Amino acid sequence: MQFDKPVANFDERLQILVEAALAEDLGEGDHSTLAVIPAGARGKAILKIKQDGILAGVEIAEKIFQYREPGVVFNIQKKDGEAMKSGDTAFTVEASVHTILICERLVLNCMQRMSGIATLTHQYVEKIKDYSSKILDTRKTTPGFRLLEKEAVRIGGGLNHRFGLFDMMMLKDNHIDYCGGITKALDMAHDYAQKYKPGIKIEVEARTLEDVREVLASGKADRIMLDNFNTSLLADALKIIQKKIETEASGGINLENIRDYAATGVDFISIGALIHQAKSLDLSLKAM
Repeated sequence: MQFDKPVANFDERLQILVEAALAEDLGEGDHSTLAVIPAGARGKAILKIKQDGILAGVEIAEKIFQYREPGVVFNIQKKDGEAMKSGDTAFTVEASVHTILICERLVLNCMQRMSGIATLTHQYVEKIKDYSSKILDTRKTTPGFRLLEKEAVRIGGGLNHRFGLFDMMMLKDNHIDYCGGITKALDMAHDYAQKYKPGIKIEVEARTLEDVREVLASGKADRIMLDNFNTSLLADALKIIQKKIETEASGGINLENIRDYAATGVDFISIGALIHQAKSLDLSLKAM
């Protein structure tokens, strides 16, 4: 299930994230700022880029500042998803100095992390741009920060898999083993969907070619995840599936071998490393 944003109620979730993050940082108050900056002081700041990559989080930064001070003046000079070079400027902001200093670290934490994820995602996307396969993220995210990590994947050119446990049924190895087999799990999932959640997609993991055949025989899955299949075995599985349902490759896929996987014609390639292996990029917010 895909949305323009990672999840339908993006802005509401973002507000919750920002409130929690500011409360964590502020506590009883920003004593450094309270001590040396008059309450009515106004100021400007500039977001300086110090590392090459793909920029992400500008829109989030604007929302953070506006959440704290609705009348903030925010001028975007480089948009989300654009290539950035060391020395570039992303935006300028004019607001209460208290607002700038209180929001500074949260803005940088978000943008540095998001830009790192977007940059790594872009590298994967570029590797297979000549193929039809699409890059997906996973739920291997930082607790509490999933919203922005998945948004960064989208900005980098990848697609968001399900946001959480609620927007797709995904029957993985443990579901199948606890339930008692693929066919039983798919039967029960299909019945549940019909009764409680019509229209929800059902994905199921296959670990062997025999699993693939069993999934197809059931006829109750929308997508099959071919987990830890090497490229030869993946090609064999795709011949059996013959595009009857969506296909997803997962496990052991990296920048060195992703073109080999895409060359098989698999529909999706899911990569947890987009998020959990990304390195934050260097940005700074400086007074003007």
